[in-house]
Amino acid sequence: MLLVEGPAALSGVSALGRLLLDQHHADRARGWRTAGLVSGYRGSPLGGLDLLLQRGAAVFGRHDVHFVPGVNEELGATAVYGSQLATQLPGPRFDGVFGLWYGKAPGVDRSADAIKHGTWMGTTPRGGVLAVAGDDPASKSSSLPSASAQALAECYLPVLAPADVADVLRLGRIGFELSRYCGSWTGFTVVTDVADAYESVLLGEPVEVVTPEFEWDGRPWAPTRHPGVDIPRARAMEREVLEGRPAAAVAFAAANGVDQVVGAADARLGLVAAGHDYACLRDALDRLGLTGPELDRRGVRVLRLGLVHPLDAAGLRRFAAGLPELVVVEAKRGFVEAQVKEALYDLPDRPRVWGKRGPAGALVPVDGALDADRLRAALGPFLAERVGAEHVDLPKPARISLPLARTPFFCSGCPHNRSTVVPEGSLAGAGIGCHTMTTLVGRSEGFTQMGGEGAQWVGAERFTDVEHLFQNMGDGTFFHSGALAVRQAVAAGTTITFKLLHNSAVAMTGGQPADGAVSPAAITAMLHAEGVVRTVVVTDDPTRYPRSAPWAPGVTVRHRDDLDEVQRELREVPGVTVLLYDQECAAELRRKRKRSPERRPVVRINERVCEGCGDCARKSNCLSLEPVETELGRKTRIDEGSCNDDLSCLSGDCPSFVLVPPAERAEVERVEIGDLPEPVRPARANVVLVGIGGTGVVTANQVLATAAVLDGLSVRALDQTGLSQKAGAVVSHLRIGTGRAGQVPAGAADAYLAFDPLAAAAEPTLSTCSPRTTAVVSSAAVPTGAMITDSSLAFPADLPQAIAARVARSLVLDAQALSRRLFADTSCANFLLIGAAYQLGLLPPSAAAIEAAIDRNGVNTATTTQAFRAGRRLALDPAWPPPPAQADTPFDRRADLESYQDKRLADHYAHFVATVRAAEHAAGTTGAFTRAVEVNLHKLMTYKDEYEVARLHLSAGYPEGTRYRLHPPLLRALGMRPITLHRTARPAFTTLHRLRWLRRHPWLNPFGATHLRRTERRLIRDYQRLITDLLPALGTARYDALVELADLPHLIRGYESLKLTAIAHYESRLAALRPTPAGQHPTSPDTPAATLGGPGR
Repeated sequence: MLLVEGPAALSGVSALGRLLLDQHHADRARGWRTAGLVSGYRGSPLGGLDLLLQRGAAVFGRHDVHFVPGVNEELGATAVYGSQLATQLPGPRFDGVFGLWYGKAPGVDRSADAIKHGTWMGTTPRGGVLAVAGDDPASKSSSLPSASAQALAECYLPVLAPADVADVLRLGRIGFELSRYCGSWTGFTVVTDVADAYESVLLGEPVEVVTPEFEWDGRPWAPTRHPGVDIPRARAMEREVLEGRPAAAVAFAAANGVDQVVGAADARLGLVAAGHDYACLRDALDRLGLTGPELDRRGVRVLRLGLVHPLDAAGLRRFAAGLPELVVVEAKRGFVEAQVKEALYDLPDRPRVWGKRGPAGALVPVDGALDADRLRAALGPFLAERVGAEHVDLPKPARISLPLARTPFFCSGCPHNRSTVVPEGSLAGAGIGCHTMTTLVGRSEGFTQMGGEGAQWVGAERFTDVEHLFQNMGDGTFFHSGALAVRQAVAAGTTITFKLLHNSAVAMTGGQPADGAVSPAAITAMLHAEGVVRTVVVTDDPTRYPRSAPWAPGVTVRHRDDLDEVQRELREVPGVTVLLYDQECAAELRRKRKRSPERRPVVRINERVCEGCGDCARKSNCLSLEPVETELGRKTRIDEGSCNDDLSCLSGDCPSFVLVPPAERAEVERVEIGDLPEPVRPARANVVLVGIGGTGVVTANQVLATAAVLDGLSVRALDQTGLSQKAGAVVSHLRIGTGRAGQVPAGAADAYLAFDPLAAAAEPTLSTCSPRTTAVVSSAAVPTGAMITDSSLAFPADLPQAIAARVARSLVLDAQALSRRLFADTSCANFLLIGAAYQLGLLPPSAAAIEAAIDRNGVNTATTTQAFRAGRRLALDPAWPPPPAQADTPFDRRADLESYQDKRLADHYAHFVATVRAAEHAAGTTGAFTRAVEVNLHKLMTYKDEYEVARLHLSAGYPEGTRYRLHPPLLRALGMRPITLHRTARPAFTTLHRLRWLRRHPWLNPFGATHLRRTERRLIRDYQRLITDLLPALGTARYDALVELADLPHLIRGYESLKLTAIAHYESRLAALRPTPAGQHPTSPDTPAATLGGPGR
C-alpha cells in the first residue's frame, strides 16, 4: 500500500508510513530536496510502525526516508532533534530533514525533557518534526490508561488529534507544515481506535497548504531557530516559545481549516469534540436520531477540533456566538474544556459550558475510552431534554453465565512458560512485556514502569521480613533502560535475583528485534562490570555455545531442566544475582521453521497411554496441550497446528509421549463443493468477528475490508486486540457503508461471526447483537489457559445455543473439526464461517472480491479460497459433507481386558458388570450406576504397568523410526532422567506384552512388588467390595449419591508419585462420602485376591 494511488484500505499505523512518502512527494513537487528521519520506540498502539519501516526499507530508502530505531524513546527523540540540526551544520546534503518521533504514552512521559529541548531549539523551514504519541485510553495493552495531549502541551507543542485514518494522512501533512511554520515540534495523538483501524481511503490526493499572513510583535512571523540553546538564549526565547509560536500555530491551523463546523447556523446548543471522540460523538448522535439534517432542524451545532492545543479562541468564539449552552465532549480530564472556558470567560453573552459536569451532575465520563454507546448513554437524557433527541434505554438481556474467560496466555513453547515459575515460598516481581501476564495467573506480585523492574525492591526490602525477590525482566527492557535498575540494585546492596530473559525479540507477537541487543556472553560481561555477584545462564540447549564462548568470570551454564535448583541456589546468595534465561521467542522460532525446508519430528501423545493428569501442562504451561474428552475419560492431545516444538511437555512424568518422523501433508478427504448460487447481498452491514488471538481473526477482518474496497464500498474496520495477541479474546469490527467510528455499537450488529463461542458469549461483545442479528457460530471447544493448568476445569457447555438465543437466526458449525477433516488442519476454520456468512447474505462484498482479497493476502491462498467456498456450501446444506463411510465403533471394554491380560480377567469383568446391571434392573433405576461401574472397574483393572504401556504403544501403529519417551522404575529409583528408545523400542514392547502373564504371579513379576503396583491391585478389590455393598441400597438410598460413589475412581490419574497422590485424594473423598462401618478395616495391599472373590492378579 506504500505506493498505491487511488482507493485503498489502510490501517492507522500504515497511514503513518504512507504519510512520510506523501511529505517527500509534496516537497519534491515544490522543488525541494528533503529527506526524512524516523526514530522512537515501539509499543502498542504504534507497535507495528517499526516493522512497516523495516519491511519497506527499500521503498523508503528511494525516498530518502531513514529509520533509526531508538534504544528507548528519550534517545529516539534526541536523534529526531538532530534531524533539525543537520542543515545548520557544515556540508548539508539536503535542503531540510523532516523528522517523525513515535512512542506510546509512557514514552512521552519519559521523553518529556528531550522533547522540550528539541522543540525549544526549533525546526527548520524545510524540515519540521511530528511527535506521534500512541494513546491507549482504555488501557487495553498498557499498564495505565493514557491521554498524551496535555503532556505534549506541557512540552510546548501544538497538538493535533486525527479522528480516523484519513485524518492521519491529512492532519499529518498539515502537522509537518505547521511545525515548519511555527518553529515547534507538532504533537500528534493517535489513539488505539485510530491506530488499529483499517479504513477505505483515497491515496495520492494532494493536501493544499496555505501559509497565513501572520504578524507577531509588530512584524511578520519568523521563528527563532538555533542549533543549540544555552541559558541566556533560552531565557531570550521563552516569550516566543510560550506566546509567539502558539499564536502562529493557531493562525496556521485556522488558515488551513483544521477545525470544522457542522450543523445549524441558528443553533441553541453547541457540541465540541476533537479527534476520535468526534467520530464517536457523531455515531452517538446518529443513534439518538440526530443525523446530519436533524442537527439543523433541531438547532444543534458541532465543532470538530483538529487542533486541541492551543485552542483557536477566535474561532471558538465565532462558533459559540448566540449559543445559550455548549457541551465539550472529550475523554479523560477536561483539557479542552478548560481551554474553552478560558476562551469564553470574558464574553458578556457567554454560553453555559458543560463537560465533565452537567446540570444534573456527572455528564461526560472521565474514565476509560469514549465510544458511541457510552456517549449515547451519557448525553441521551441531556439531549432529549434540550433538543428532543430520541433517547430510549436499550434492553439489557441477561448475561450468559461463564465460569471461564478467554484470557491472554503465553504462546505455545514460549520461554516465559517455564522461566517465570519460581520455587515455592518465593516472590516474583513483574514488569513490562509478555511476563506481565504472570500477574493474571498469580505467579508475580505487581509490576513497575518499563525500566524500573527491581528498583521497587530496593525501597521495600528493608521494611519486610521477606529476604529475597525474583524480578522478571526481558532483554528488550534491559537494553531500553532496565540495565540501570540492575545498577541501582547493586549500588543499594540489595539482595535480589534478576531473571533476565534473552529471547531475541520484543513485542507480544515476536518478530521485532530488541534494539541494541547483544549476545548472552556480552550480557554477562556487562553484568559482571556492574558488580553482579553471580550470573547463571539457563538454556534449552547448552550445546549451542562454543567452548570458547567469552563468558564473564564465574558464569555457569545449566540446562533449563535445572531451573528450580538454580533458583533455590541463587535466592540464598546475598547481593544481586542474575539468572539469564536464554531461549528464543516461540513465535519467532515458528516463523523461522515455516520458512525452513528442514522437517522436524512431530511430538504426539498416545491417548490410550495418557492418563489426563495434566502434569505435562503443569510443567510446560503450554497451550498446545489440549484436554479432550474421550470414551475412556479426559485425555490430553497436542494441537499440532499451534505447537512450536518447544518439547517442554516431555518433562511431564508420563510415558505417553512419542516423537513421530515427519511425514508428508496428511491426506484429506476429497469432496465436491458443487455449484454455488449467488445470495442477495446487503448494501451495507455492521459485522462483528470474535475469536482467539493468533488464529487469524485480524487477517479475516482485513481480507473482508479489502474486498469491500475492491468493490468500491466505504469501509471502516477496527481490531480490538490489546493484551491478547495470543490466546486471549480478539474482537474485530467491520462497518461497510455505515458509521464514522470503527466500533459497532450495542445492538447494531447485522452479522455476528463467532469463531470462538467462549469469547463470543462474553460481554460487552455479545451486546452488539440484537433480535435482528444473524450469528454464524463455531461450536469448537478450544481450551483456555486456565484449562491447561487445571485439568479439573471443563469448557462451558451449550454456548452456541446461548448465543443463538440472543439473535434472530443462527447457524452453528464445528468449524475446527470440519477444517481438520477437509484441509488437514484448523487454520481454515475462520473462512468456513465467513463463507457461510456470505452465502446467508450477510456480507456486502462480492465473492469475487473476497477471493481476490484472499489472493492479495498471499498466505495459503488456494486452501483458504476452498475453505471460503466450502463454507458457502455448508450454509446451503449444514449436513454437508456426508459423514465418513466407516463410523467409529463403540469401545469394547471386555475385549480390551482380554487383550490386556486374558479371557479369564475379561470374563470376571463381564460377570461382575452383569450382576450390577441385574441388581439395578430389579431396583428400577436409570442405569447410570451400572454405567459408572462399567467404566471405572475397567479403568482400575487395566492399570498401566510396563506390560500395558508396551501393548498400547504397539497397538497405536506408529511408523518406523518413532521414538518413545520412557522413565523405567529402575532409572527412576537411581535418580536418572527419562530415556528415549528408538530402534529397540518395538522389540522391547513386543517382549513385554508377551510376558503379561507374569501379572498373575507376583513372586515372578519383576514390576509387581512396588508400593504403587500393590496399591493398584488393592484398589480393584476394594472397589468391587464397595459396589457389592452398595447394591442392596439401589432403589432405597439417594441414587445420585450412589452413582457419585461408583464414579469416584475417575479421580485417579497419572503415573508413579502423581498417581499415589491422586489415590490418596480418591480415598479421602471416598471416606468422606462413605464412612467405614464400625469393626470393618480397609484391606491390606497384600490381602490375597481369592479372599475377595476376584481373580488372582
